[in-house]
Amino acid sequence: MNNKEFINELASRSNQTNAETTTLVNELIAVMTNHLVENDTIAITGFGQFEVKKKMERISVNPATGLRYLVPPKLTLSFRQSNTMKDKMNDNK
Repeated sequence: MNNKEFINELASRSNQTNAETTTLVNELIAVMTNHLVENDTIAITGFGQFEVKKKMERISVNPATGLRYLVPPKLTLSFRQSNTMKDKMNDNK
């Protein structure tokens, strides 16, 4: 499902126009992005939890040349699904 299909389905389920739904989805993404940039955790009951994790620096080796280099630390976005979502995913098999 792409963004357009998502907005169309959400608009039809909520009886709103596509323009209103697009604005709502964009605002939701903006709010989530702002909180994640501040290293806040976002927990959505029944869905899961988004959090920012820091990956430590590490030494990596280029397999072609054998040269070692330092990979700097970085922040990554992590998602952990809730048990409710996990159960729904496993029931659909």
